[in-house]
Amino acid sequence: MKKVEAIIKPFKLDEVKEGLNAIGVQGITVTEVKGFGRQKGHTELYRGAEYVVDFLPKIKIEIAVSDDQAEKVVETIVQTANTGRIGDGKIFVLPMEEAIRIRTGERGPDAV
Repeated sequence: MKKVEAIIKPFKLDEVKEGLNAIGVQGITVTEVKGFGRQKGHTELYRGAEYVVDFLPKIKIEIAVSDDQAEKVVETIVQTANTGRIGDGKIFVLPMEEAIRIRTGERGPDAV
């Protein structure tokens, strides 16, 4: 099993969600997060004063999938979240040791 974590621009969430639904992903966890990458934030002008926005609003998506589905999930996120501009985000694929469904006690791929 794999855990796919993606950090994307907030306005791309609906498009990514629809793409994942289309390939059969049954569940995702979404969190509003803030952060920065290489772009190191940006400056904005507010009432004539310039200030630096260090942490930009992003969306973090977490998906637990079987090993054979992980690559398709990554491809779908890349295709749907891409704007071609800086700050599109990152995807991390991690090995997932165990998954347990609390209600039934199922373990492993059955719990996902």
